[in-house]
Amino acid sequence: MDNLAIKVKQVSFSWHQRAKVLDSCSLEVPQGEFWMLLGNNGSGKSTLLRLLGGLLEPSGGELATLKPLGFVFQNPDHQLVMPTVAADIAFGLVEENLSLKQTQARVREALAAVNLLHLEKRPIYALSGGQKQRIAIAGAIARHCQVLLLDEPTALLDGDTQLELVAQVRSLVKNRGLTALWVTHRLEELDYCDGAFLLAGGRVIAQGDPQSLKRRMMQIVAQEC
Repeated sequence: MDNLAIKVKQVSFSWHQRAKVLDSCSLEVPQGEFWMLLGNNGSGKSTLLRLLGGLLEPSGGELATLKPLGFVFQNPDHQLVMPTVAADIAFGLVEENLSLKQTQARVREALAAVNLLHLEKRPIYALSGGQKQRIAIAGAIARHCQVLLLDEPTALLDGDTQLELVAQVRSLVKNRGLTALWVTHRLEELDYCDGAFLLAGGRVIAQGDPQSLKRRMMQIVAQEC
């Protein structure tokens, strides 16, 4: 992968032979960096993330990522399935055939990484939206994921909690060597990433410095108004 964590080459995807959602889309994300995917509704951001996560199959092109992967959905209630915090994270480790002691150590280490160790025994229903998203991230950390894919994880959160979550992911990338690709439409979140891609018409039309792309998106919004 030549020091890349994610490589997308000329990928296409369409639903039931309708118009293409992705059309010869290409991008590369270096290892150990935090990148974001921007674009208007229908630009293909979430579809691309699902292709990378193996939830969809491309109709053409090539995809490659480091493994294992972690995936965080927009709504954490779609992926938290066990009654308590510790049980939910442990559930994701079942296929690794770890001992009880190893599983407990993985769970506690992952919760400490997202600053939620004190909630180990808390029922999932009693968590806030921001806490649920951090538990979803902890589940990926417990599986020692190398790449973390996040599909608009702040969409259902209030302003302060949004920025706390994006800052948390940036810290994990810098301190643990993770690579993260984050789908967003919130321009203020660009202040936390290393780089960004702008999608339109199913392909990347600009990439690189997040502040440059932020200014470009603000110009586009101003023109539409």
